[in-house]
Amino acid sequence: MDEAPATPLPTTATPAAAALPARLSVVIPCFNEAANVPEMVRRLDIALAGTAWEAVFVDDDSPDGTAAAAKAIAARDPRVRCIRRVGRRGLASACIEGILSSSAPHVAVIDGDLQHDEALLPAMLALLEGGEAELVIGSRHVEGGSAAAGFTALRARLSEAGTALAARMLPMPVSDPMSGFFALRREVFEALVPRLNGTGFKILLDVILSAGRPLRVRELAYGFRARQAGESKLDATVLVEFLGLLLDKAIGGVLPLRFLAFAAVGLVGVLVHMAVLSLAFGLLGLGFGPAMALATLVAMTVNFVVNNRLTYRDRRLRGVAMLRGLALFYLVCGIGALANNGVAALLLEGGGLGWGLAGVAGAVMTVVWNYVMSATLVWRAR
Repeated sequence: MDEAPATPLPTTATPAAAALPARLSVVIPCFNEAANVPEMVRRLDIALAGTAWEAVFVDDDSPDGTAAAAKAIAARDPRVRCIRRVGRRGLASACIEGILSSSAPHVAVIDGDLQHDEALLPAMLALLEGGEAELVIGSRHVEGGSAAAGFTALRARLSEAGTALAARMLPMPVSDPMSGFFALRREVFEALVPRLNGTGFKILLDVILSAGRPLRVRELAYGFRARQAGESKLDATVLVEFLGLLLDKAIGGVLPLRFLAFAAVGLVGVLVHMAVLSLAFGLLGLGFGPAMALATLVAMTVNFVVNNRLTYRDRRLRGVAMLRGLALFYLVCGIGALANNGVAALLLEGGGLGWGLAGVAGAVMTVVWNYVMSATLVWRAR
């Protein structure tokens, strides 16, 4: 893919400021934001004039050449870096990788779509450096803030629902826990990063709930802008991921969130199986064997599609890879079904368990088998 054409940068940065170690690392998670990369650098250069800063673009292998655009600028400006992630995706994990790759004593996260107000960064940095806060949040919901210009009706409803749910779990009052624009001290992040869930889009909420204590927080008002280029990545599945994050924190991370999602999708598959079996055997008059086979095939297909869309959203298969993954999923689940029957029969005949407990044990083993093998063979991390 051709690199983006060179874009002249402003000259507001003094040589002395550019040579000093960065006081602020600005992490910019991106996907399909090539058109916004030069403008983001230009705006950061103006907003942080006189301040030693660096920008880390974390690109999830965008097909539009976002990484190429960032690297073209980085070749001329040592303050700009780019991490291109291949085979993995997700805003939260992108932010984590970007922050861990930087070294400034203070870090900020800002979306690559230009909807956040970069002019707020100097005030955020001042509050952190002055010891007035450990975490500074750009808020749309405090006095002086607004979100109307940047929200569609759907996005507004999702944000409102998420904020209301999150408020019940927060260890301190925060008006905008769904914000993607914030800054914090590095030592705070380094202390809590082992406890981060790292999935989905809501990294700020993950940070707050993983801190293990109430953080000293300041919120600064800003107006959420309309998107200039590209398209929003927010959809209804983001709210599902958000609910999963809340559940993960509520149970203390005892079980992997991905496993819980996989098991929940499996329960949906059971309902689909019974519905198709009832239709094929009871209404269409197919024999029980053919009806069972059809119900099993439909249920496995539904499970694969939902898992590919939701459980493994960050590793979603497309095109030929999706067809290959579906075939492997059929194989994995088929072996799991045979193992289910074998384990249940063994426990029933030789283990002294009743048919109910034997069936549950077989089902649990099948879920674990399907999850482990699916993660290893179907949606393997690269």
